[in-house]
Amino acid sequence: MTTPLIDVRALNKIYQGAVSFHALHDLELKVMPGEMIAIMGSSGSGKSTLMNILGCLDRLTTGEYQLQGRSIAAYNDNELAVIRNRLIGFVFQNFNLLPRYSAVKNVELPLQYSAVSARERQKRATEALQRVGLGSKLANRPNEMSGGQKQRVAIARALVNRPALIMADEPTGALDTQTGKEIMRLFQQLNREGITLIIVTHEPDIAGYCQRVLRMQDGRLIEDRQQEAVILENLDAV
Repeated sequence: MTTPLIDVRALNKIYQGAVSFHALHDLELKVMPGEMIAIMGSSGSGKSTLMNILGCLDRLTTGEYQLQGRSIAAYNDNELAVIRNRLIGFVFQNFNLLPRYSAVKNVELPLQYSAVSARERQKRATEALQRVGLGSKLANRPNEMSGGQKQRVAIARALVNRPALIMADEPTGALDTQTGKEIMRLFQQLNREGITLIIVTHEPDIAGYCQRVLRMQDGRLIEDRQQEAVILENLDAV
């Protein structure tokens, strides 16, 4: 029997302050290897909080979170940083690229925290950029690229450590409709190659390209459904 990539049980997240805020309530969730999942919900529903916990950027308050069969609670902060670097790639709405760096140098960044030589870093970054269709843009800086190209650089950066899981937070939010479709076509291609994807989005069209939709409301998971994803093919490259 296949072990879930992610196994969450009775997860709660409470932010303590003058008034405590219960951000996530008793979540139960399993994610199997190779799934492509959309997390939806209005602002304040808890979807970004859930993503931060699943991505090991934040810790749960109570409950259990196992990643690849191992409890996250057993790791200290330094060990969690290693897990994020080796197992999880992140893609954000605003790309988070360093403006003074070329595409290759931006993609190399995660490898600087691994025992990888400079030559190997450049080789793997180049391969990742070629994989997302940017083999001709290796030396370009972010201000020399379109929004879609910048997001592809961000995806290449997420891929460069060969992660099991990519987590994307509103990855098409800063893009026009056609460019957003091209990014989702690329995500579908990566998913067919075996990478698990979790995509936070408020756009129903974007969720439609995923095989499974989770819907959050007031910190609770109110819907978890499978669907036939819309398959994107033969789109013009951005």
